[in-house]
Amino acid sequence: MDTSTATPTAPDAAAPAGTGPSVPAAAPTAAVTSSATSTAFWGRTEQQDFRSRVRGTLLGSAIGDALGAPVAGLSLDGIRETHGLAGLTEPAPAYGRRGTVTASTQLALFTVDGLIRAHVRRDTGGWHPPTDVHRAYLRWAATQHDWGPDERREDNGWLAQQEWLYARRGPDRACMTGFADDKLGTPDQPKNPTARDAAATARSAPFGLLVGWEPALVLQLAVECATQSHGHPTAYLSAGAFAVIVHGLTRGDALDVAVQRALGLLGGRPSHQPVTDALRRAVSAATQGEPSPKMVESLSPGDGRDADDTLAVAVYCALVAEDVPHGLRLAVNHGGDSTVTGALCGALLGALHGETALPAAWLADVEGRATILELADDFALEMTQGPALHGPSASAPGWLSRYPRG
Repeated sequence: MDTSTATPTAPDAAAPAGTGPSVPAAAPTAAVTSSATSTAFWGRTEQQDFRSRVRGTLLGSAIGDALGAPVAGLSLDGIRETHGLAGLTEPAPAYGRRGTVTASTQLALFTVDGLIRAHVRRDTGGWHPPTDVHRAYLRWAATQHDWGPDERREDNGWLAQQEWLYARRGPDRACMTGFADDKLGTPDQPKNPTARDAAATARSAPFGLLVGWEPALVLQLAVECATQSHGHPTAYLSAGAFAVIVHGLTRGDALDVAVQRALGLLGGRPSHQPVTDALRRAVSAATQGEPSPKMVESLSPGDGRDADDTLAVAVYCALVAEDVPHGLRLAVNHGGDSTVTGALCGALLGALHGETALPAAWLADVEGRATILELADDFALEMTQGPALHGPSASAPGWLSRYPRG
């Protein structure tokens, strides 16, 4: 991303008190001094709220992903034939057990790992988050063909040592080809320029957790990282819009407000119309009577797998959700990409309500829960206390072992 003019800026004045830091963490620029990039004091309440939303986002996404996995590839009629007229209402086995996540969750976790490392590497004078996120995705790619963690990989850090991640769970073809070599895709030279599915969107919620960044910069970073595997404008702009919506929710906005902000930012982007139209369809549908699978399917008129359609379904289900289980059931009971729509809706509801709103019985079964919680807490710690972990006046060797600068 262009870092020549970007500078740290405070959260929008409209953000309610108690939803973020009084002074933000660093925005993406190579020219910012260490004193300017240090995070200011976060009160205890602000830290607790932020951590709850980070946990809620990552865990909610994983729960939605796992809920949708058993019905992936089924039509609505097929879902009802298998699970009854009400469709899938509770977690069911996929890949051999209940609560199993797919590549969507795996990649979202590596997005978090890359963002933490980007902030750690700031101390060295190197500050280019798309590169650090790309390196994280290459570490994910290794999990798709290695038998387990390779101790010879010096940059593995902590996350890539988690053995449960070394499993193929329906990885998207564009992700596999996009991360098959070291070449960094960019908006000017994207990887897979015809790929318009939602796999890049599904891994983009963590960009929205950068609460100290301006929304426009969140959009830009998500877009740049999406083009590393998905070069079609519909795919990368959906990823950017989703990240902006999560960003607003994490900072305390209502969902409709966050959607309107995303629409405003998309308006200046070339080829934005399919994504803005999809978001407007979702907002309009939320006012049209009782939520139903029929309404959900009307939001994805094609095969339900394009990124704009999956984003519309997820936003609609989050807007009309009575609670998290209700929203997630709506999000997975249709003939589209149920794993992705479940993951997106779960991230939105988790960012909106925090971890305590997640259904405990579903949470207890989700694969990798301990890893997700630890990574979420590490992210919150880095964003709020980074200078105390790896600044000029202090250093935590264990932290740099978990998130190497190299």
